[in-house]
Amino acid sequence: MNTTTAAHIDRSERNVGIDIGKSTLDVCIFELDVYLQYPNATEGIRELIKKLSRYKLTRILVEATGGYERGLVEACAERELPVIIVQPTQVRQFGKAQGVFVKTDKIDSRLIAQFGAILKPEPRPLNSKKVRYIRDLLSRKRQLNEIRTQELNRQHKAPSILTATHKRLLKVLDKEIESINKLLAEVVSEVTEWQRTYEILSSVPGVGDGVTFTLLGELPELGQLSPRKIAALCGLAPYNRDSGIMKGRRRIKGGRAPIRTVLYMAMLSAIQCNPIMKKFYKKLVQQGKHKKVALTACMRKMVTILNAMVRDNCEWQAK
Repeated sequence: MNTTTAAHIDRSERNVGIDIGKSTLDVCIFELDVYLQYPNATEGIRELIKKLSRYKLTRILVEATGGYERGLVEACAERELPVIIVQPTQVRQFGKAQGVFVKTDKIDSRLIAQFGAILKPEPRPLNSKKVRYIRDLLSRKRQLNEIRTQELNRQHKAPSILTATHKRLLKVLDKEIESINKLLAEVVSEVTEWQRTYEILSSVPGVGDGVTFTLLGELPELGQLSPRKIAALCGLAPYNRDSGIMKGRRRIKGGRAPIRTVLYMAMLSAIQCNPIMKKFYKKLVQQGKHKKVALTACMRKMVTILNAMVRDNCEWQAK
């Protein structure tokens, strides 16, 4: 079953859906009902870009696949093609709404293209190479920290005879994390347009380089959105769950998980050393809020304060 009629399709557009696989790229040009397949390698991507450049394309849609799409996306951006990365969950939910439950690479590529033709997401410029490099460093730092936490947990449960091997691995991990931190500091210092924002964010008690680098790399919209939008983008906006007379508990969901993670860790420090956050946290706890709920509220308050500070180009002022 397909619930979208031809009347909803603008045949003057050219929407391309590409299903990304580890070894292949399945391509559908929706309005022309054309299907192509290329290897997901440098030569295959070059041939695909050459083919697509013959058309006047409205948008090229690819799903986020954990990195397999990167070569294609960067190649499209270099040729100034209108490439858009979409979330697989959105496409899958769209497919269910269309009554499409079958899954093959060919069907997926058509579904992605149809998603673009109906919902018409707007292409956004790709981040610069330097910003992408910073985000890669941040991602690697998160991976190393996760491995370090896992190793610490193993060490606590391991017999004493194995303590030395755990300590050696932790020493290596600490050295790698330190190296990543140095690289981040060097690269961020080279991005001149970030220097004022770095100074503003660093002026806040409880906000260190880890939080600052993450916000610079993962949240370029900081200072440009309303308090509600910036909170939702960070996954800190509570959503209602009501129906009839039932009033469900509001919960946060979605957003950019790396930002939420570093803000949580920063808030554990901020409620101790930041007078405004400390006072706000204690007030919520005294009102009967669960401590994690109070921490989440503090995280939202912090990100809205940082958003306003960057917007107004002013440093922290304790009042």
